[in-house]
Amino acid sequence: MTEHVVVLGSGYAGAGAIRSLESALDGEADVTWVSEHDYHLVLHESHRCIKDPSVQEKITIPVDNIKSPSTRFVESAVVDIDTDERTVELADADDVSYDYLLVGIGSRTAFFGIDGLREYSHTLKGLDDALGIHEDITEQAQTATPSDPAQVVIGGAGLSGIQTAGEVAELRNERNLPIDIHLVEGLDEVLPNSDPDLQGALRDRLEARDVNIMCGEFIGEVDDETVYIGEDIELDYDVLVWTGGITGQEAAEDCNVEKDERSHRLHAAQDFQTNDDRVFALGDCALVDQPGEDPAPPTAQAAWQAAEVAGKNIARSIRGQPLQKWKYKDKGTVVSVGESAVAHDVYVVPFFDTFGGFPAKFLKKAIATRWIKDVDSTGRALSAWSDM
Repeated sequence: MTEHVVVLGSGYAGAGAIRSLESALDGEADVTWVSEHDYHLVLHESHRCIKDPSVQEKITIPVDNIKSPSTRFVESAVVDIDTDERTVELADADDVSYDYLLVGIGSRTAFFGIDGLREYSHTLKGLDDALGIHEDITEQAQTATPSDPAQVVIGGAGLSGIQTAGEVAELRNERNLPIDIHLVEGLDEVLPNSDPDLQGALRDRLEARDVNIMCGEFIGEVDDETVYIGEDIELDYDVLVWTGGITGQEAAEDCNVEKDERSHRLHAAQDFQTNDDRVFALGDCALVDQPGEDPAPPTAQAAWQAAEVAGKNIARSIRGQPLQKWKYKDKGTVVSVGESAVAHDVYVVPFFDTFGGFPAKFLKKAIATRWIKDVDSTGRALSAWSDM
């Protein structure tokens, strides 16, 4: 009897795993791909839509361009995973049974119990989020004036927060909108826990774009008009964007595999197998073991690398072959700040650990377009180049 493999999610983990799995299986098993969207979103470039919504055409790749015709696709959100019955419950389709399951459903934004934050903030976890931020900012700017500018507050100065602030600044400058931008980070510096040279380079570029950086005090509460920071700072806002952390999806909460009690992210070994040998997990929804104390980071780069091995391991498991262990290799960091970028530890420019300018901007474009080429085609990658 032919085995049935089900892959959940169309992010970097899911889309990459489909390509790897199809190649490794070569028709040996039936494959069903499930996602609530019928496209793959190049998520680390979604902030571009805050300035220019038309970029969505370049960073959304139809699933039919990624999968083979023999792979069945089901467009629906995942509601529940029943490992006893080996079924996946879907919101808008019939349950799907599996022999092997690869979970790559990504993550949700974490609000850390901060009062009002979920109710009043935008997040940046999908295309609709980026388009919603653009719409809200442009709408608020219409009634603002240079003497009474619209206040845009971005909570969290990690990668997403920095890139969001940079894109809002580009939107403001391109359209001459009356907007003030505030980037709030509870820890002591932007891009916390990273190299000081990288932090300094990012801070310089944000401040050059007139972004007000507020570090060292956490957001404690939010209402419909004000962000309360620390013990005595009150920051009125018109648009609030929260990029402060991730947690697992609701569909994973009742899944009967080992998971983190707080975040519900699934525990997976270095070969992506959970404690259920028929369930594999990778990407943001998983805590994938690595040598040392820390799991693999929840980044696009890690998901790309992991997907290649995870797809092969499903095929190896079906054949009864030993599974391969995956070790994450950090290839450096590249962060865009509007139309500029900063790169760190990528070893492209000799003798410089941190650099900006044309080399960093070119590298940022190259990373995005290479991924588009890998999951779709060279033609689509070339058409996207100018917008990355």
